[in-house]
Amino acid sequence: MFTGIVTAVGEIVALDTREVGVRLRVASPYDPDGIDMGASIAHMGCCLTVVDKGRLPDGRGFHDVEASPETLRVTTMGDWTVGTKVNLERSLKLGDEMGGHLVTGHVDAIAVIESRVEEGDMAVFRFRVPHAFAKFVAPKGSVALDGTSLTVNAVEGDCFSVQIIPHTLQVTTWGERKAGDRVDFEIDLMARYVARLREAEAAG
Repeated sequence: MFTGIVTAVGEIVALDTREVGVRLRVASPYDPDGIDMGASIAHMGCCLTVVDKGRLPDGRGFHDVEASPETLRVTTMGDWTVGTKVNLERSLKLGDEMGGHLVTGHVDAIAVIESRVEEGDMAVFRFRVPHAFAKFVAPKGSVALDGTSLTVNAVEGDCFSVQIIPHTLQVTTWGERKAGDRVDFEIDLMARYVARLREAEAAG
């Protein structure tokens, strides 16, 4: 589990396309000595398992992760190349502060940035999500976008908007985001279960 509070920005420094899936090497500020083999780290909101770790010749720490074809299909990971910057978050520990909302790291779909409008030192982003997932987004509710917990400002059809504060723009990949970019989208965990309960009730 995660909270959607990004704690570092990593960089893809190697990418190995396998017969099935892909293996990625991610450089980050995380101390590799503090990362357990098999640990879960969210990369742009996608929970991935650490399969190797160490230090690069330049002294930066790195960790390796692997992704299946299904992960590549439902996330933006298939667009990543060497040099791509990624939002990172270590998994939640019991007793940690819950600064965002409960995030599973299981990306539901890809959303597209329809527009970005600067408002002072903040930015308002408008997103379009696949129609099947629009019902899970509510005004003042939470969504995880590229692994960042954000509050929905307004909803209109299959689109919704969020306002991102200067701090988030500076310490995540959001400062570089623009109209037309694709982002990883995870619906709120509570919304998922409420919708499932309603479906079960309707089915009798």
